[in-house]
Amino acid sequence: MTTAYTEVEPAFVPVQTRSERPRSFEPEDFGTPNGREVNWKHTPVAQLTGLFTPAGANDGVTYDIESGDRFIGAPLATGSAPRGEFFVPEDIVAAVAWQGAGEGMHVRIPRDEEVGEPILVTVTGQGADRRADAHIVIEALENSSATVVLRHRGSAQYAQNVEIIARAGARLTVISVQRWDDDAVHAASHQARVDKDAFLKHFVISFGGGVVRVNPNVELAGAGAEGRMYGLSYADAGQHLESQVYLHHKGPHTTGDVLYKGALQGESAHSVWIGDVLIGPDATGTDSYEANRNLVLTEGARADSIPNLEIQTGDIQGAGHASATGRFDDEQLFYLQARGISEEEARRLVVLGFLSDIVQRLGIPEIETELLSAIETELSEVTA
Repeated sequence: MTTAYTEVEPAFVPVQTRSERPRSFEPEDFGTPNGREVNWKHTPVAQLTGLFTPAGANDGVTYDIESGDRFIGAPLATGSAPRGEFFVPEDIVAAVAWQGAGEGMHVRIPRDEEVGEPILVTVTGQGADRRADAHIVIEALENSSATVVLRHRGSAQYAQNVEIIARAGARLTVISVQRWDDDAVHAASHQARVDKDAFLKHFVISFGGGVVRVNPNVELAGAGAEGRMYGLSYADAGQHLESQVYLHHKGPHTTGDVLYKGALQGESAHSVWIGDVLIGPDATGTDSYEANRNLVLTEGARADSIPNLEIQTGDIQGAGHASATGRFDDEQLFYLQARGISEEEARRLVVLGFLSDIVQRLGIPEIETELLSAIETELSEVTA
């Protein structure tokens, strides 16, 4: 077997803006995907069919507030602000989650409050044959500061919406960690609005699960808004890990940075990254860059990487994008081996250095240690 990968040259293609998408909260208005649609053609649709209808009993996961429970507000019924203030379903799974979630969780950071410790929400699956829908609203009020961590474990079939609102002057970090069991199926739509002079740092960390599809969408709506979108994935044999990333520069003088990195090992390990950046007509003074890097460690793995960029104004500071997928850097390996380091150890160091760049941006020592340990465990299973 040979290693399959896709390395796509950056290309300018049209990006559908939120205003151009159909506004509907009804699953039937989206139709059932068949895998030929542009947003589904890289996804194993047959493995997601359980998420195309509401969960019914909706008992597939449990939620535990490990820390920061005082920031959990009253549940939000459909139509209760701020639920739906920004969120609009973009596919059938998001519409199903909207309808099936019932009351949504509301994480609310009060105005002017700086929260020192992370707010940690653990989502635990109750079994691979159990279903759950969720809508979670994370709202940082004016000039507040906080970090919210969503940690996923166990197994379930889970459709999830995460609606993020960073109001004027807020500084918010949202981290979604997927460490599901191998038979879990998780499809999520994260949609965020960043208002005037606000800052959002958003992470998607996917290590576990059979099929995990977490698609973040960030709109830099206010003047001076800043968004940093980071991702890290490690796909094993038979795993499908996917992120379709959309960054919309809407307001003037906004700053965006997108960096996703992934490693793959094992037969049929598959990762998908599709990055779309739209710099709107009013987004003058924008500075934006997106990149995806993938490291293929064994035969039989595949990485699809597709960066897109559309610019609708000529008055910007800068914009660019890049994509690269490949094997170990022979020069790095030679450098390390020339200094007495074994080939196996040299490969381990190269991978750790490649992935730890994202881990170290988290800023939470406990989670950084956990992920570095997980990477070490994954590497121990790579056959030379």
